[in-house]
Amino acid sequence: MDRLVKNKQYYKFCFYGFLKNLRFFDAFFLLFLLSKGISYTEIGILYALREIVINVFEIPSGIFADTYGRKNSLVISFLLYIISFLAFYISNSFWVFFIAFVLYGLGDAFRSGTHKAMIMDYLKLKQWYSQKINYYGHTRACSQKGSAISSLVAGLIVFYYGSYYNIFLFSIIPYLLNLILILSYPKELNQTTNESEQKTHLKMGDTFKTLLKIVKQPNVLRILNSSAMYTAYQKSVKDYIQPLMLNVVILIPILTSYESEKKNGLLIGIIYFILYLITSRSSQLASKVSNFRKNRITYLTLVVGFIFGILTGMFYFKELWLFSLIAFVGIYSIESIRKPILTGVLADNVPNEILASAISVQSLWRTIITAVLALSLGLIADYFGIGMAFVTVTTVLLLATIFFNSNKVSV
Repeated sequence: MDRLVKNKQYYKFCFYGFLKNLRFFDAFFLLFLLSKGISYTEIGILYALREIVINVFEIPSGIFADTYGRKNSLVISFLLYIISFLAFYISNSFWVFFIAFVLYGLGDAFRSGTHKAMIMDYLKLKQWYSQKINYYGHTRACSQKGSAISSLVAGLIVFYYGSYYNIFLFSIIPYLLNLILILSYPKELNQTTNESEQKTHLKMGDTFKTLLKIVKQPNVLRILNSSAMYTAYQKSVKDYIQPLMLNVVILIPILTSYESEKKNGLLIGIIYFILYLITSRSSQLASKVSNFRKNRITYLTLVVGFIFGILTGMFYFKELWLFSLIAFVGIYSIESIRKPILTGVLADNVPNEILASAISVQSLWRTIITAVLALSLGLIADYFGIGMAFVTVTTVLLLATIFFNSNKVSV
């Protein structure tokens, strides 16, 4: 197949990603927590808690998806997300946030990897598997467009209400729509195997045994590690862009007659909108980038991404806010390029019937790394500032990447 067939299911996949990323709170999440009196160290603890919850339930949820049905897993995920949004809305103390983060982590555990596996399964059914990187790159581009629209709408919500907490209520709407969309997916994408209780338990056992054999393969482990390492890094640092944006928008001499929170909210939303349009385009370029030094591209992009991270910290430390922001955009763009490539590479090396479980193993390793990075960033940021936190943590990751990789590494 020379070009993508954009049929009804293609647009459903795209719309799923678009709605999933309409998390209006995302653009202001760290600022929201700071406004509630939560310190960077406490934020690090909460972020680590979320990752630990994901860690504990990651593999069981992946096996659940492969055994009881991927659609069912996604429905549970979105119900948990919605309850967590309500908890965030009423949160006024660390311990209520604690509960909200646990619920959010459970939602992530039941979602991660499942939809990607459904896309790969669909491509195999249609005999379009050779288009996997291009196809997933396009659907992920829609996700990034959702993030762009989300940021813009979130900025307008903050501008109108003058506070952050209402954005959690508004986030419930697209997640309800996505839940309905998931239910409309064709039955063959559910992969249900629970014809009887006995067969179900046998299937779970077979899935887990096969999964153990797969992850013992060195090439699969390298793929999982390469993908997990950078995604964990991007996930742990992504919200630190918000204080950086705040420093940038303070310098912009417009909307000066409005309250600072209203002005900051609108301008941060606009900056995020531009950022996600850039990352959306990056996802679409993944297929072309994957052909450049194909046997080394994931290692090279890993190094380049970490260099962007070090530059972000150095510019932040020197209070060169705009340059720091540009470098931060580089971190996001590298992740958008890597995600479709690594998903395609993993799909080439793992049987599709347990792909959701394999991606869950990848996510499990990612959550371990994210928890460590989140705690480290929070502690260093509280004592030495955000700039130093970026430089220190990213330099360690870059040196570790160079040390554990050589010219013989194939991914």
